Amino acid sequence: MSAPAKFTRALVRLPDDNFADGLTASCLGPPNVAQARAQHANYVWALEACGLTVTRLEPDSRHPDGTFVEDTALVTTRGVLLTRPGAESRRGEVAAIAHALEECFPAAETETIHAPGTLDAGDVGEADGHFFIGISARTNVAGAQQLALWLAARGFTSTTVDIRALPGLLHLKSGFAHLGGRQLAAVGALAAHPALHGWDVLLVPPGEDYAANCVRVNDVVLVPAGFPQTSALLRAAGLRVVELDVSEFRKMDGGLSCLSLRW
Repeated sequence: MSAPAKFTRALVRLPDDNFADGLTASCLGPPNVAQARAQHANYVWALEACGLTVTRLEPDSRHPDGTFVEDTALVTTRGVLLTRPGAESRRGEVAAIAHALEECFPAAETETIHAPGTLDAGDVGEADGHFFIGISARTNVAGAQQLALWLAARGFTSTTVDIRALPGLLHLKSGFAHLGGRQLAAVGALAAHPALHGWDVLLVPPGEDYAANCVRVNDVVLVPAGFPQTSALLRAAGLRVVELDVSEFRKMDGGLSCLSLRW
């Protein structure tokens, strides 16, 4: 199995004191902020152990969901697309992320999703230059179309995946991950989707759907702790697995991929 393009940088934002005021439909109870910060520190350590230089942004009390930086921008090898999040309360997060990315990406390489389009980058999964674009409660058809055109102009291909009728999936990457080469991990509700035809799909075991939001970072797959069957399947596929506890972020509908922008 070939590895995805090597990551060298990541950007994260620390959870704020008001993290529990963010959006959630999980019904798992409020997060413990101190524990979330400890888990976040371990996450950053894991990225650094994979060889990434990590930029840490300070908490932003204006945006309790701001630690989920992935949704605000799509960073590719051919430029950056700033999103327009589907939740209006999160749209103010984008400007600060755009400013933070200026160090690495000139303004000429950056474009933006425009109304009436909405796009959360948690709905966008890249697999060796092909992009799967989820149409969800947060990413609408207009946003997906804008993204597809932006990608095509840069020589990328894309496929849309409508997940609006699939239960339990806030974003496409809530149930989907690229593991390298032609291999994907996906929950059962996505595994048979026509957009995944021709790909080698590793089916996440029933009851462990949350573990589908794993992240391949160079030679390692970061996996949520507490899902032993999924970890075993990944190891059996020849992948090196590192398990990380992100239970406090799960309470706020977040997962491993949500916590960083990687390039």
